Amino acid sequence: MNETIIAQLARMDLERIRGYKELLDFYHGRQWPGRERWGERRLTFNYAKVFIDKITSYLMSGLNFAVDAVEDSEEARERARRAEAALYRVYEDNNLEQLDLETEIDCAILGDACYKVIWDPVEKKVKVTAPDVQGIYAWWLGDDTSQVWRVASKYSLSAEEVELLYQVKPRGKTATVVELWTAQDFELYLDNALVEKKPNPYGFIPFIIYPNLREPKKFWGISDLPQIMESQRELNRAMSQLSRILELSGNPIAVLENVEESEDIAVRPGAVWNLPEDAKAYLLDLLQGGGVNLHISYIDLLYRTLHDISESPRSAFGGTERDLSGVALELELHPLLQKVRRKRIIRTAVYKRRSEMILKLLEKYQGESFGDSHLRVVWGPVLPQDIARQVNNEQALVQSGIHSRRRAMDELGIRDPEYEFKRWLEERETILRMNKELNAKPTRNERRERALSQGEGVEE
Repeated sequence: MNETIIAQLARMDLERIRGYKELLDFYHGRQWPGRERWGERRLTFNYAKVFIDKITSYLMSGLNFAVDAVEDSEEARERARRAEAALYRVYEDNNLEQLDLETEIDCAILGDACYKVIWDPVEKKVKVTAPDVQGIYAWWLGDDTSQVWRVASKYSLSAEEVELLYQVKPRGKTATVVELWTAQDFELYLDNALVEKKPNPYGFIPFIIYPNLREPKKFWGISDLPQIMESQRELNRAMSQLSRILELSGNPIAVLENVEESEDIAVRPGAVWNLPEDAKAYLLDLLQGGGVNLHISYIDLLYRTLHDISESPRSAFGGTERDLSGVALELELHPLLQKVRRKRIIRTAVYKRRSEMILKLLEKYQGESFGDSHLRVVWGPVLPQDIARQVNNEQALVQSGIHSRRRAMDELGIRDPEYEFKRWLEERETILRMNKELNAKPTRNERRERALSQGEGVEE
């Protein structure tokens, strides 16, 4: 049965894998179909890459994590604080800020992405990686795509890497490795040969596969590129055509009428032409009649179409031609905000699941006990914020009992609200103690010591 599964990988999801390569090629600027013909000018203005990078930057702005205690007790709150601190340690150890950004760019291009959360027995810490989704295969239960029961990860290693990791010498210079995971078992194949089989040490599949945007009833996701491909290609073609026209206008074509031979006629500064009596000669003006404006207008139309289809208004690139208030700017960027929101709904579940895996591994291998806690993903605002106004709003909400101080700090983007609140309590206690000491009346002995230290007499 397992040998059959390994053999199936070579035939599984061929269309999906082929689509990934086409999307990557398009993102990297290979956007013209076919080979370039001799003398053909092909310009590429890669707006597709700019749109992907821009939407990802908006999506990942201000990502933070929080852990709340489920029970109302000091012990539960302490466990929640330790769990949150542990998550941030793993976050920094694995440089997840950079990994998440790179993974999200890849996800927007391909339509799918994956995280792998395992325990590193050598460094004694949790290791978070983002495997190439082109080598990931998944099996789910019936029509419930959320119930993934088996995952295969396929990748290549050099002969040196194989010997270092598995103490096995492969036949060739490279070897194909396949990891096969279920919640109960783990199997490792090297060039289709089983080299290790054991119970799953974690008790769960350490992969989180998720889509860029979810297509209803589908497991694999949707890339941001297909909807703008046609407009991008047409923009490249129109810009190349206009460039060719302008080049020819700068090197005009000589048109001769009633001339049998034109060997000695050349278009150059100071050239003198000797023509027959009935002949006419003139330079072809490709720009006459405002024809070039038609090309420019068409390019502007394609340009607007790209922004509309990609849900990335020009103002998202800092190109507002007028001053806009906060509400007006939000309305202007509303398509972008809606797209970011759709993506964040999916990412929230992904990052919560990743945090759960991290805490489970820490409990298993480091003997931690975090108990039951509520994991939250705190997203930063997409648009620039008026901090002073936001602080005033949160102050009013806290004083009226609508928001807690913790919630207010989350909204303001404070990374560790518990730590900041603790520092605030310490400062407040210090200030109150200082005020009490300064306002207290000195005793008779204190007045006597102060007077003696100043060289004054003491009245009894």
